[in-house]
Amino acid sequence: MTRGAGGVRRREVVRIVRATARDARRLTRMVRGSRAYEGQYAAMVAGYRVGPDYIEAHEVHLAVGDEDRLLGFYALVLSPPELDLMFVADDAQGLGVGRRLIGHMKDRAREAGLGSVRVVSHPPAEGFYLSVGARRTGTVRAAPPAVLWDRPELLIDVE
Repeated sequence: MTRGAGGVRRREVVRIVRATARDARRLTRMVRGSRAYEGQYAAMVAGYRVGPDYIEAHEVHLAVGDEDRLLGFYALVLSPPELDLMFVADDAQGLGVGRRLIGHMKDRAREAGLGSVRVVSHPPAEGFYLSVGARRTGTVRAAPPAVLWDRPELLIDVE
């Protein structure tokens, strides 16, 4: 779904597709422009780049809507199993896109023979991961200068 004129929601067909190297720029724009990384978190993504090589090396999948509009994406690293990136477009949050991406990620992980997937969460996103069945397993300590805050470590079972 998406909001139409006046904030009214309308149905939008959402497809999940494998990313290609050509998607690198729009994924990078989504990461750098995410409101979830404003304020104190801005430095974390200021120079971040999702490169074509990264897309080719990992399970990167997009949620796309009408007219191929990017609604979100995730990146699953298979070894060791980790949900490395997950973003939902600011205007698509709260519409079920994140849950769809997590469901798809679980299916891909299961097909790859994984039993669980580690998530080192952006602190404000921890509640979302808990709501989709993740369980807290610890805390990853800050690692200045790149990461200036502790982050929740979670595990998502896929079996």
